Amino acid sequence: MDRFVIDGPVRLAGTVAASGAKNAVLPAMTAALLMDGPSRLEGVPHLRDTETMAHLLRVLGCRVEHVGSTMRIDTTGYDYCEAPYELVKTMRASVYALGPLLAKKGRAKVSLPGGCAWGPRPVDLHLAGMEKLGAQITLSHGYVLAHAPHGLHGAEIFFEISSVGATINVMMAAVLAQGRTTLVNAAREPEVAEIAAALNHAGARIEGAGGYSIVIDGVQELQPLQHTVMPDRIEAGTFLIAGMMTGGSVRVDNCRPDHLRALLEKMQQMGAAVEVGDGWVQVHERAGALRPVDVTTAPYPGFPTDLQAQMMAALAVAPGVSLITETIYPDRFTHVPELRRLGAKIRLDGNIAVITGAPGLSAAPVMATDLRASAALILAAFAAEGRSEISRVYHIDRGYERLEEKFAALGAPIQRQREPGE
Repeated sequence: MDRFVIDGPVRLAGTVAASGAKNAVLPAMTAALLMDGPSRLEGVPHLRDTETMAHLLRVLGCRVEHVGSTMRIDTTGYDYCEAPYELVKTMRASVYALGPLLAKKGRAKVSLPGGCAWGPRPVDLHLAGMEKLGAQITLSHGYVLAHAPHGLHGAEIFFEISSVGATINVMMAAVLAQGRTTLVNAAREPEVAEIAAALNHAGARIEGAGGYSIVIDGVQELQPLQHTVMPDRIEAGTFLIAGMMTGGSVRVDNCRPDHLRALLEKMQQMGAAVEVGDGWVQVHERAGALRPVDVTTAPYPGFPTDLQAQMMAALAVAPGVSLITETIYPDRFTHVPELRRLGAKIRLDGNIAVITGAPGLSAAPVMATDLRASAALILAAFAAEGRSEISRVYHIDRGYERLEEKFAALGAPIQRQREPGE
């Protein structure tokens, strides 16, 4: 098992490029199950999660190659329709296989998801949507058993909660359903519009993706995917927060500034000097201390929950009192005890974190508990005096491509080491 060793404090400087978006590429990979033949995805990052999803596709009978940033997925002749627990327990996004398998093969057996340690994300919305499309759903021994022997049919589906995963999964199922499907209270995150655009390019008929309602007119077949993955807005945001909190000058290329508006507004409120260009964002050096702000996570276009932990690390070095209210996953605070070990002053009151910022932090050994918590601990270690050791960094490898190399290129004294005794 690996760990990161970081000597702080450090002021980051330089240019870095964001990789393809984890939260867009995983459903795009399963979308290939809707087509016959070889699909091609460009801009695919090398992540633990993309490797896991590729393995799942191979288990289903697909041929998958990932060379450089190009992934080829050949679905010719695949006929196995089970996503086993051994894979799904390590990556919740495996549930994205459910919709495509149902739509294309009329059956699916998918383990109930596992994933991050900070709380459940129920698949009820996914299952209810599939049932509306005509699927027969049963739960047995930890598996979802889904059947649609006569195919799926269009329906009007209202999501009680705006869910990115459920919106994408049901949308993928509906593209091959007979008739028209309308998704109401659909998630508006950029990843939804991204998958819709990829499917439309393959012959689907989807309108309104990225808005409150999505209308899908089913088609009989689709052509193989030919798609370039969008930049990862969460990775870009992580680098920008790191530059801001270390007082450095960091430019992030290959990003979509329009996807980062909520973050950039908060950074400017904190006193960061932000410059936006065509496909890039730069945070410039600053002289004074950061200012405290209040942050409330919300569905897009609000402040993303996937940047909550990183922003908490930044607010820990902003003198004054800040509040973070987590409305998406109220128990997403496993990083708080570890940030406290680095000297952060954070008090929890239900789904609200009260942060009393100070100019600096102190190094300590800490343990990563999930993907975004790992990033927050790295950022906090950059602002801490002394040597910090972050264990269990396999979490970071799930969603960030070569993160230590990218930070090292910005001047960070960060090393990946094997844990002692291994």
